[in-house]
Amino acid sequence: MNHDDDSELFNRLEAEMTTGSGTGSGAEVVDLDKARTARAESADPDAQSTPDSPPDPSADPGVDGSGDPERAVMVDQSAVKAAGPGYLGRLMGARRREVVPVWLRSTAELKTAASWVARHYAHAAGYHALRSPVYAARLTLQAPIGAAKFVGGSMRWVADREGEPVRLAAVRREDAAEYLKLSRQRDGRVKMRTLVAVLALFIGLGSALAIYVLAPGWLQGLSVGAVTMALGYAGRKADDPVIHRAVELPTAVKLTSDIVLRALGALGIPAINQAQGKGRDGFEFSAPITRDGPGWRAEGNLPYGVTVTDVIERRDRLASGLRRPLGCVWPEAVPNEHTGHLVLWVGDQDMSTAKKPKWPLLTSGVVDLFKPVAYGTDQRGRWVEVTLMYIAGIIGAIPRMGKTFLLRLLLLIAALDPRAELHTYDMKGTGDLDPVGNAVSHRHAAGDDDDAIEYAIADFRALREELRRRTKVIRSLPRDICPESKVTSELADKRSLGLHPIVIGVDECQVLFEHPKYKDEFEEIATDLVKRGPATGIVLLLATQRPDAKALPTGISANASARWCLKVMGQLENDMVLGTSAYKRGVRATMFAWGDKGIHYFVGEGSDARIVGSAYVDGPAADNIAARARKVREKAGLLSGYALGEAPETVTGPVYDLLADILAVVPVKETRPWNDVTVDKLADLRPEVYGPWAQMEPAERAAQLTTALKPYGITTGQVGRRINGKTINRTGFTRAHIAEAIAERNRKRDAS
Repeated sequence: MNHDDDSELFNRLEAEMTTGSGTGSGAEVVDLDKARTARAESADPDAQSTPDSPPDPSADPGVDGSGDPERAVMVDQSAVKAAGPGYLGRLMGARRREVVPVWLRSTAELKTAASWVARHYAHAAGYHALRSPVYAARLTLQAPIGAAKFVGGSMRWVADREGEPVRLAAVRREDAAEYLKLSRQRDGRVKMRTLVAVLALFIGLGSALAIYVLAPGWLQGLSVGAVTMALGYAGRKADDPVIHRAVELPTAVKLTSDIVLRALGALGIPAINQAQGKGRDGFEFSAPITRDGPGWRAEGNLPYGVTVTDVIERRDRLASGLRRPLGCVWPEAVPNEHTGHLVLWVGDQDMSTAKKPKWPLLTSGVVDLFKPVAYGTDQRGRWVEVTLMYIAGIIGAIPRMGKTFLLRLLLLIAALDPRAELHTYDMKGTGDLDPVGNAVSHRHAAGDDDDAIEYAIADFRALREELRRRTKVIRSLPRDICPESKVTSELADKRSLGLHPIVIGVDECQVLFEHPKYKDEFEEIATDLVKRGPATGIVLLLATQRPDAKALPTGISANASARWCLKVMGQLENDMVLGTSAYKRGVRATMFAWGDKGIHYFVGEGSDARIVGSAYVDGPAADNIAARARKVREKAGLLSGYALGEAPETVTGPVYDLLADILAVVPVKETRPWNDVTVDKLADLRPEVYGPWAQMEPAERAAQLTTALKPYGITTGQVGRRINGKTINRTGFTRAHIAEAIAERNRKRDAS
């Protein structure tokens, strides 16, 4: 190895290191604290450079201190003021706060608040009035003790006993000068107080003597009573008050920013904990914490990357951090705001146990289904309304959360409109819908036996025919009478048109949609009622405790405009009821506790999801409301069907075999006929049976035959034919499948 070469190498390295340490090389020791401070200052858009500060090389995107044009340049440059909206633009984008509170603008809420206040003070007055003799007796018995306390206190005051500890302290210190000064002060006080006491004694005795001699009896009694009550009050015990509270007010702690920040810090969200660990709040309040109804409202922005759903998922931890019951804590997202904008409402009382105002329809009143009707209250105790017309509704929940009670409440509302025709089906079979069904329903069944299913499928078929009839009636009406091509309250009043509201309520609807024989037909008819029924005055309300794809077919769940979701267990069930991506948007019925009976998310009435506690109507109350609805209907002559004891009309006619009739009208060579053409041929064969089918539109004829073939296990599909050089596709079936179905049926018949 050449040592001269080694020496040359070491010399060259030493020279380079010496040169690198000079100015301008960039290899200098960096103070990290100063660098962080400078970086924070440069990120401030309001930071201004001072006249003495050197020019910022980053102001020129191509020039920096190193002269390297490829060096990274900060995007937010401190030397350039960020451009933003002007004063007028900020005013146009400002959000104005409400001048008049919501409860003051609503006549109903104002009446409710006034009635609550009046009932509160009326209760307090009655409570104390009933116990006033007891109060008087206790005060009289305590009067001697009060007199003794008054005399003893007066004598101590005259003798200046409050200054005695100070004088004794001077004696212990053997401070003669201070003691003499205090003694002279005490002598002066005693003389003055003795004079005042003697004058008060003479005035009091003189006044008592004058009242005894000159005053009437009522004034004497009032005076003696007042003195006795005063002495009795003076003689009371600190731990045994004479008068107790008539109302125990909730002891809810005022919500403050410190409490909110403490609770958010207890959620275990890293971004919030990191911010609070660095001395920041971790939550930016966008408005002062204010009183909002029977609770407190806090609003603000979460840290970047934290969403409201992250907080909702930890609602139980949030309640623990706030030291409030779970039913008092309701974090919510704000529509049309970013996903990190949180509104936290903390109630004084648990929503599930707080006393609710009386339901307006509990004892009186009728309903117009075309107008909103109050059916529950939100967390703040405000009434929430629902309009049952022009909707199809879904109610979903796990068992024992109030799903059936909510459906029955909506049906009771419908029953109070005498024009409404109710079809009620209790597929659970426990009789929860019997109060409505027995009193006013046109069609009603309970249970999942074969008779109930046959009854239901016959009614659903009749409802489909009624839907088709209504569409023709609406289409035939003049534009000035029916301008929007839908049923209105005025049209519903015209009995000759037959456009009265029809409300169908099905509890445990999965029984219908999973029936081995009629499930496809139930699904098809229900989907049609959900899609076209609202405009024709037909409302379908479905309730299930198993909200999945089988219990709620996609065609139904995707088109229902009103949704009520009580507690569910998972994201799939949540989104099946409330709509796709509701869970991601923070609308999560999974956060409801087991004790939140009747509390649910409501989506409808043209607004975003709201938390509502439905009015509680038990069995006896439901019977009374249904009986009241029956009387109104009897008076108007609108009671019909099941409520009158009438059985459904049985369709009588010639006995026919659909499959055999199809083979009779379809030639063997026509292997794949079209449905609508086959219906025309069937109508020629048996006009009394298939004639109504032939009067439908081609698409409706094809759908009618598809529905009729489903019970036999025969499916239809697109069949293409070339006509005049063009391929035309229509719904059709395979003739061979008809023959196979008849052969299979005959084999089973022979075997039996």
